[in-house]
Amino acid sequence: MKLVIDGVSKLYKGNVWGLRDFSMALEPGVLALVGPNGAGKSTLMRILATITKPTEGQVTWNDVDIVQSPDGLRAVLGYLPQDFGVYPNLNAVEFLEYLAALKGLGSRTARRRIDELLQVVNLGEVRKRPLGGYSGGMKQRVGIAQALLNDPQLLIVDEPTAGLDPEERVRFRNLLSDLSGERIVILSTHIVSDAEATATEIAVINKGRLLKHAAPERLLQAVEEKVWQWVIPSAELTTAKQHYLISSTIRRSDGVQIRVVADAPPGDTAIRVTPTLEDAYLYFISSANGVKSRKNGQ
Repeated sequence: MKLVIDGVSKLYKGNVWGLRDFSMALEPGVLALVGPNGAGKSTLMRILATITKPTEGQVTWNDVDIVQSPDGLRAVLGYLPQDFGVYPNLNAVEFLEYLAALKGLGSRTARRRIDELLQVVNLGEVRKRPLGGYSGGMKQRVGIAQALLNDPQLLIVDEPTAGLDPEERVRFRNLLSDLSGERIVILSTHIVSDAEATATEIAVINKGRLLKHAAPERLLQAVEEKVWQWVIPSAELTTAKQHYLISSTIRRSDGVQIRVVADAPPGDTAIRVTPTLEDAYLYFISSANGVKSRKNGQ
């Protein structure tokens, strides 16, 4: 199976481009699309889910254009949109039976599949509880169950951990990792730690453009020897933020410990440290925004 995005752009009213000349080829594994809010991630998700048509370019699934012939992809597509909602008065089984019917699954197949999926998403014990009483994380797990009803070859999940508590976020990350196997999973998120925990490939997107698409290790190589740990007085933090690209701050008894992404050490007492994907993400976004040299103090 192969998904190819070739020169895709999306123009909205008001001459606003949601995507610009976006190209990428995907095979089985987990791709994390990371970028700030408004970067174009959801626009791309809707195009891949055949909900929105691109203004320019082409998307093919196994060499078939999904705009001209969407049914082939739709038959093997699982989609969890960012604004996924449930019917609060239905329980998990009733809700999934309803969605299975909409997807064209036979009743016997649907019942067997629902039983399997409720165990996969760890909701078997609450299957008869009305969905209105579910936590945010439990509703998201129902969402991933409905996306998996047809055992999709392409699974798209848009901002799935937004609003989840830390424990539920970890559980959801592990679930996505377990589901990858022989399918393409696309995870859209602005939370870099979600991408770090689940992805085999990461695509950094900003202002509708693809900045970088590579394995996590390749992204880290881009900032190798460019990340510094430096302790400064609290009074100097505001000035440091104006001159350096700072990925994190930690208050200490002797001042503030900051992580700086820069080509050269920001101060005599700064020490080089191992980069993280958060550092790499910030580096690519800032470089695209034209602030790299200034933030590096040059």
